[in-house]
Amino acid sequence: MEPKPARVRIVDAAHALMGSIGLARTTTKEIARAAGCSEAALYKYFPSKEELFVTVLKERLPKLGGLLGDLVAGEGSVEANLTEVARQAALFYAQTFPMAASLYAEPQLKHRHEEGLRELGAGPHTPIQGLDAYLRAEQRAGRVHAGADTYAAASLLLGACAQRAFAYDALPGRTPPQPLEEFAASLARTLLAGIS
Repeated sequence: MEPKPARVRIVDAAHALMGSIGLARTTTKEIARAAGCSEAALYKYFPSKEELFVTVLKERLPKLGGLLGDLVAGEGSVEANLTEVARQAALFYAQTFPMAASLYAEPQLKHRHEEGLRELGAGPHTPIQGLDAYLRAEQRAGRVHAGADTYAAASLLLGACAQRAFAYDALPGRTPPQPLEEFAASLARTLLAGIS
């Protein structure tokens, strides 16, 4: 069997390390060692750890960003679309919360990480903006109430998914009171009752 290309090995190693020891403790030297390459080779593909982190989010985790970018107002039901967003968001945050939580213990590293993400046009605010844009488009199409605060609605839905990860999924042995599919459907239905 042919070995994986270096870029794939680097992203795989970064995903495994960030998921197991957290973003703050994962160094580019450790990633390179786990990928079987030099640190210089890693930097050939990824100029910064932040860019590598964003790549892990896009290529190895549930596709929240892609889903939000693909939503089109008027296609499918708003409830079905919001249910899928809630499902993917809950999965996404369950995996990213353990990765990123370690940054909060190191304020200087957190600040550098945030600056790097800002330069890439990425960050935790981007899903809220994406969902807000979709809801505003549905508002223009008449499928969301004209007076609804779409930014608040997007924040509520995604915040509930992040809270689920914080309260349950990130802690071993803690089981959420609702299965994921039931949670996503109930969350979408409840939110939609307030904005449709």
